[in-house]
Amino acid sequence: MISVEEHLESILRQVGPVGTVVLPVPRAHGLVTAGDVVSRADLPRFDNSSMDGYAVSRADLEGVTAEEVRLLPVAGDIAAGDAVPHRLEPGTVWRIMTGAPVPEGADAVVRVEDTDGHPREAQFRVHPEEGANIRRRGEDLRVGDVVVPAGTRLGAPQIAAVVSAGVSEVEVVGPVRVVILSTGDELVPAGAEVGRGQIVDSNGPMLEALVREAGCFPVHVGHLRDDEGATRKEIRRHLETADAVITTGGVSKGEFDLVKKVLTGEGTMEFVEVAMQPGKPQGFGVLGRRKVPVFTLPGNPVSTLVSFEVFVRPALEARADRRTSEGTATGFATTSWPSAKGRRTYTRVRLSPDSAGGYAVEPAGGSGSHLLGGLATADALAISDEDTEEVLAGSEVELLLLRPRREIDARLTAETEALTGGDEGEGTDGSGTGKHRE
Repeated sequence: MISVEEHLESILRQVGPVGTVVLPVPRAHGLVTAGDVVSRADLPRFDNSSMDGYAVSRADLEGVTAEEVRLLPVAGDIAAGDAVPHRLEPGTVWRIMTGAPVPEGADAVVRVEDTDGHPREAQFRVHPEEGANIRRRGEDLRVGDVVVPAGTRLGAPQIAAVVSAGVSEVEVVGPVRVVILSTGDELVPAGAEVGRGQIVDSNGPMLEALVREAGCFPVHVGHLRDDEGATRKEIRRHLETADAVITTGGVSKGEFDLVKKVLTGEGTMEFVEVAMQPGKPQGFGVLGRRKVPVFTLPGNPVSTLVSFEVFVRPALEARADRRTSEGTATGFATTSWPSAKGRRTYTRVRLSPDSAGGYAVEPAGGSGSHLLGGLATADALAISDEDTEEVLAGSEVELLLLRPRREIDARLTAETEALTGGDEGEGTDGSGTGKHRE
């Protein structure tokens, strides 16, 4: 058997980013920039008011104080979006709205709060500083400035900045299209009638969701029957269009484990036993002229989930050229549970607040890799090393989170408030985020 680290390193050595594409900015959401994105406009594009108030010449308000007020006639109104050029004549002011262009000749904006707000002849009670309440053209960005550096994942804030800077298209590392194939004569699709000896294909929909949560684009093409020719043909067909292929089932040592039979000797494909539980039988290689990564995962649902989190998710992030860190945390076991000596063990666990404000950890469901009940309630996988035979109550455990941390913390806060009648309870800081040992 090889270690988890050895198998993951072998995968990541063979996986690189997909090619780049040019996309309209909104469609590039979640993708990584292939080069620096530079501004095509000055931001702001023109001098504009940061306040509702009056555009003035400071010379006209020399000596004004709260006690020594001054009246000045209002030449008119300038609203946001006003495209007509305006000029400020000496001894007058313009009433101006937030974001509206500052008229030529004005060198400050007086807030409406520092006046009586009159629309025709306003009373002023301050002498403003030079440039007060004016956002100058280009003070945020100049043409040619880098808005978003290369290697940046485009989230909502980056998209707002890029489109404001006059950029309509960006070059990004392309979307990662992942084909999912479940194997086995015993499988039927969700919603179909289940006959004797058959089971619902839960791996396909689960992997679809996992791939989508990883920021990639799943294509579940159904399941493959136990037929060598059909299996070989289907996998080869998808090597022409997919950016990654995931199969489940058919990788162990049985007579009907056809995926292993079909792919042995193809490309760089290797089938190995990894010192982990669940998920010992694994296969990986790059196939076809496009060198498509192919992951062959074990068929038991828990094994599939663990294999995805440990091996597939990091590889898909590399394929998308995203820089991410594992969603990990630590907690303390509230009870003891067995661990497989000689293998790294991943145990489904449920989290709750502990008395010190951290995570209390207990197993969710049974230990078998075929058992699905605990998956629905599991918040994380508790990781125990190869030397551990039993995780002891009270010991600190490493956690690989299966849900976003803020989602877990929100649930724990809600449960605590329900128990305490809405008072701040133990294990939270009252903010809804929880405090957790790092």
